Order: sequence, then structure tokens, then C-alpha cells
Amino acid sequence: METTSDKNTATFTHLSTLTQYFFPFGNYIFPILIWSSKKDKSEFVDFHGKQVLNFQLSLLLYSLTLIMIAVPIFIFTVFNNISFNSMMNHHDFVFTDFNFENNIEIITVGLVAVLIFVLLKVAEFFLIIYAAIKTSNGEKYQYPLTIPFIK
Repeated sequence: METTSDKNTATFTHLSTLTQYFFPFGNYIFPILIWSSKKDKSEFVDFHGKQVLNFQLSLLLYSLTLIMIAVPIFIFTVFNNISFNSMMNHHDFVFTDFNFENNIEIITVGLVAVLIFVLLKVAEFFLIIYAAIKTSNGEKYQYPLTIPFIK
């Protein structure tokens, strides 16, 4: 049976990932600090600390993959529609005759990658809240689609 202190610590480990909205890399720094301070004293806190970090690292990997798909597609599309002469001789870019028809398939792939990224961030927020609630009730929660980096 987990103590109230263990439940609270594990819950705060999950909730500390929300600091990413206020501090850069807060979703890694604060959970690591909380987890490393209590992981030897409680198996419950150790389990949830690993779950939090594995989830955040998995999201980082998924996000980087989606960014590596979307950004080159949009750069290619923009520079494909601007002539080299206008880039070198003019200081302002005028997007006349901007043609999406030749690149609609690749633009669609880029837009789908951006949409999946946005949905991933929304799902992350709600999964963190759900995990914190489950943890505060003393349940062991495992995030979906998580790669077990830390075992």
C-alpha cells in the first residue's frame, strides 16, 4: 500500500511536466528532480517517474519526426515557387503566380504532419491530467504509445 506522501510525490511528478508551458525543458528538468529525490525510497514513485520520463522522451521523438517531415516540405514548396532571379536581385519577395497545383500532394503530407503534431500536444495535456488523477488514487498508470527508454 502506498502512503499518501508517495501518491502526492508521484502525482506531482506527472503534473511537473506541465511546467513546459512556462520554462523551456521544464517537462524534463522538474520530473527528473522529483523522481531522483524519491526513487530509492518508493517503488511507486520510481515507477511513475520512469513513466513520465519515457512519455516525455517518446513525445520528443514523435515531435522531432513530424517536424523533420513538415518543415522541409514547406521550405521546398515556398522556394519552388520563387524564381532564383527574384531572390538574388530583389530585396522583397513578391509571391505572384504562387502555384499550389503542382505540389498539392506534398503540401497535404506537410499539413497532415502539422495536424498530427497539434493533436499530439493536445493529447499530451489531457493524458498528463488523467495520469495525475489515476496516480493520486494510488493506481499505476502507463501512458499509451510510450517507448520504454528507461526501464
